[in-house]
Formats: sequence, structure tokens, C-alpha cells
Amino acid sequence: MTKKSVSELVTEFATPIVENLGYELVEVKYQKGHAGMELTLFIYSPNGISLEDCEKVSRAIDEPLDRYNPTNDVSYTLNVSSLGLDRPIKSAKDAKRNVGTKIDVKLYAAKDGKKVFQGVLIDYTENSITITTDKNEKMEFKFEEIALASPVIEF
Repeated sequence: MTKKSVSELVTEFATPIVENLGYELVEVKYQKGHAGMELTLFIYSPNGISLEDCEKVSRAIDEPLDRYNPTNDVSYTLNVSSLGLDRPIKSAKDAKRNVGTKIDVKLYAAKDGKKVFQGVLIDYTENSITITTDKNEKMEFKFEEIALASPVIEF
């Protein structure tokens, strides 16, 4: 049996807490920051995320974090945040929210001699996304090929 990471442990017990508050727990990151270890919970709501929303989740998760002690007494700073408008597309759930949106797709390895593509997200599966480029070409990318996929923010 493999040992679960801090992020996996926190995701397991925090997801129902966050969902009961009316938000989605999108991602949990546990990493070294400027002042030591940081535990960051990224939340989502179709209505957007305010500072008050972040504070509400932080207060609700604080006591369970102390009880579960996922870091084995390593001190950390707790952050609750939104991924923002250019939130990465990492799963079918993220893709569903972005159908019809112009996105950038950056690949780990070149495909057709390129590593960066742009187009409108038109379809998705559990394992891939499909875009239509400005040249009206349909291109499918598996999530495992994608280094970063995110909405294009146009002003």
C-alpha cells in the first residue's frame, strides 16, 4: 500500500466540508513557500469566490486539520484561494465548465511540430479535450500530453 501525500489526505477529509459550505474543492497543494511549508486549498463556485468565502472555508477546515494532523506536526501556513479566471483545465469537470471558451493548450512534447495551440474547446471526455483552431481544424489532446490548458483572457 502506498502512503498518501499530504495533499491527498487533506483532499479526502476536506472535500465534504467544503461541499457542505456550497463550494467545490478543486485542488490542494502542499509545498515549500517563502516562509516555510504552505497548504493551499483552491475552491470554486459558479458565483465566484470572495475573500469572505475564503475566510469561511478556512475557519471550517482549521479544527479538522488540527485533528487529522496530515503534516505529522510539520508547521505550515494555511491558505484558501480561488484559481482565478485563467484557472487551468485539468479534468473533464474543468473542461465541461469551459466548453465554448477559447483556450491555450501547451504540450509537454511537440505535436505536428508545435507545442502551443489555441482554439475553442468544443468537446471533452474523461481523458481528453478537443478544440477547433482558427483554421477550423479539430485537434484532440489527451490530458497526459498537456502541460497547461487554460482559458484565454481577452480584454
